[in-house]
Formats: sequence, structure tokens, C-alpha cells
Amino acid sequence: MKTVKKISLALLAILIAIQFFRPEKNLAHGNHTEIFLAETNPAPELRIVLEETCYDCHSNNTVYPWYNNVAPISFWLANHVKDGKKHLNFSAWDDYSVKKKDHKLEEVIEMIENDEMPLKEYTWTHENARLTNEQRESIIAWAKKTRLLYQLNEIPQ
Repeated sequence: MKTVKKISLALLAILIAIQFFRPEKNLAHGNHTEIFLAETNPAPELRIVLEETCYDCHSNNTVYPWYNNVAPISFWLANHVKDGKKHLNFSAWDDYSVKKKDHKLEEVIEMIENDEMPLKEYTWTHENARLTNEQRESIIAWAKKTRLLYQLNEIPQ
């Protein structure tokens, strides 16, 4: 019994201690997706859908939930955001080549069609991120149109 008590106290002490360490937050000021939006020109309703479903993990600005202030959840969320931005960062759209932009949109289509995005863990706590079939179709149609324009080497209007 003493061993279990010592282990429990040690775990509690570690849990309390890690509350004083915070991962860096993903916060950008200003319009960090301006170039992406200007270049790909999604419809106004689609802009809202992208903001609510994608930007927290795929841009330089995350709107953090209250539970991000609790470690180890804060580290888990920071890792998700870092990984999401590694795959696609709408705030860095200008840094991508035309070929890479086309490929990123191809991946967006694939992820939406396969119901891999947004992540289920994200939609559990972000009800607005649960895409309807109409929203899915809208994203896919926009991404296909934009890809075609990139392939024709034109910027979407």
C-alpha cells in the first residue's frame, strides 16, 4: 500500500509541476490568411467554413479553448497544431510554389472526400466544425476549380 501511495503522490506532484510549463501558443496578429483568401477566392460562406474547421490547426493563429490551460492537454494541442501546420498552413500560402499549392488542394479534396478532416477529436469539442454534406461538396468543388486554375497557371478570380 505504501508503494501505491508513493507513486500516486509522485504522479500528483508531476502533474502539478507541469502546470508551470507552457508550450508556445500559435498566435498571429493581423490578417494572416489574406494572401490565401485573395488568391483562391472562396465564396463568403466557404470562408466562414474554412475559418471554423481548418484555421485552428492549419494557420498561424489558433483560437484556444479554455482547457488548453491545463497540462498535459496544452502540450497535446500544441503538437496537433504543429503537425497540422507541417502538412498545410494557409498563413504560409504565399511561400508555396504553384505546383505545391495545387498538390495541397488535391490533399484537401482527398481528406474531405475520405472524411479524414476535420479530425474527429476536433469536432467533438467544436460543433461548428462538423461539416454537412453540402459544406463538403462546396469545399471539394471550390478546391477542384482552384486546382484547375492553378494548373492553367491563372490566379482564381
